Amino acid sequence: MERDIDQINVIPLVDVMLVLLVIVLTTATFISTGQIPVNLAKAKAVGDRKDVPIVITLTSEGSLFLNDTPIPDGGLPSALTTQPRESAVVVRADKVTLLEKFVSVVDEIRGLGFQQVSLEVIRL
Repeated sequence: MERDIDQINVIPLVDVMLVLLVIVLTTATFISTGQIPVNLAKAKAVGDRKDVPIVITLTSEGSLFLNDTPIPDGGLPSALTTQPRESAVVVRADKVTLLEKFVSVVDEIRGLGFQQVSLEVIRL
């Protein structure tokens, strides 16, 4: 006794599509650059760097991050002790950050012996 198949089983198709959707969504979160949301200031002249600098991010709330790793208050010197002093440091500061906080972070970085400290901006 043979049965004619008059319907298509779509459950395996849906399972495969859901797995592909999960893979795409999880990899898309790792691809995005600039994990910490910061509104950078704008400038007419922007310099291009060839080496990989140390990136320090200063958010509008005043939080500090070293290469996307949070730094506790007062922990910047201990976070930078393992970094070579001749490497470049780029400060990504939100455009609404208080100037006093930005200057104190740059002063602290330069006080630790880093000579190449620059500010990351967006070209106009």
